[in-house]
Amino acid sequence: MTKFLIPLVVVLGFLGLSSIFVVDEREKVLVLQFGQIKAVKEEPGLSFKIPFIQEVVRYDDRILSLDTDTIEVTPSDDRRLVVDAFARYRIRDAVQFRQAVGVGGVRLAEDRLSSILNAQIREVLGADQVTSDTILSEDRRELMRRIQRQAQTSAAGLGLDVVDVRLKQTNLPEQNLEATFARMRAEREREAADEIARGNEAAQRVRALADRTVTETLSDAEREAQVIRGEADAERSAIYAEAYGQDQEFYSFYRSLEAYEKALQGKNSTMVMTPDSEFFDYLKSGTAQE
Repeated sequence: MTKFLIPLVVVLGFLGLSSIFVVDEREKVLVLQFGQIKAVKEEPGLSFKIPFIQEVVRYDDRILSLDTDTIEVTPSDDRRLVVDAFARYRIRDAVQFRQAVGVGGVRLAEDRLSSILNAQIREVLGADQVTSDTILSEDRRELMRRIQRQAQTSAAGLGLDVVDVRLKQTNLPEQNLEATFARMRAEREREAADEIARGNEAAQRVRALADRTVTETLSDAEREAQVIRGEADAERSAIYAEAYGQDQEFYSFYRSLEAYEKALQGKNSTMVMTPDSEFFDYLKSGTAQE
């Protein structure tokens, strides 16, 4: 009797342990019987199942991350962009999720969700009102929210909630980068040429104004000098006239000395004149003059 009791206890204990399972607070659990869903366990704690007939399938109830493949999109301005995004999602309805993906589980669900996200990214970023500048500006936040809402609608049939969608990077394709850089360099060179041209034009205006100022200043100075010289000549003539009126002989003598000074300059001055010339009258002796 004892040798039958011990094995029976062992079998019963094994069956008891096989019928008990623990539901973690981070999980959703389905109890399946021959592939059919018999129970859903979402509350943490101990639960029971029929050993060997029923099985337990566990799904993560936390928010999960998914990186999408890099794809190319063409906004309305025809500038192609390479887009890399990631999403955060969670399993909302375990029953619907099981019915949608079957034994493929999370891997199959993520493949389908990735296809949904890529389709929504192309649709939103390729809309008529969306340009590459819009994607690269602060408006990309609204674009990401739009992608999330549309992806959520499509993913609802998988029993998933799309919590968030983010665009990690938006770059130009490699074959377009060099052309873009060349265009940027050309634009900067054109701006530099415009600045140089404007600077040269301003310099020409400044030089022209300075030249005109110099010319006007020299002209005014020359005019004032002519006036001063004229006034001096008039004053000199008046003095000469006054002196001539007082002593004509002395005036003639003084004028002759000035003429000698101007005519006899340098070390080897030569003059040719007739013997009876009056130019050297004041240098002749008194006998000769008489």
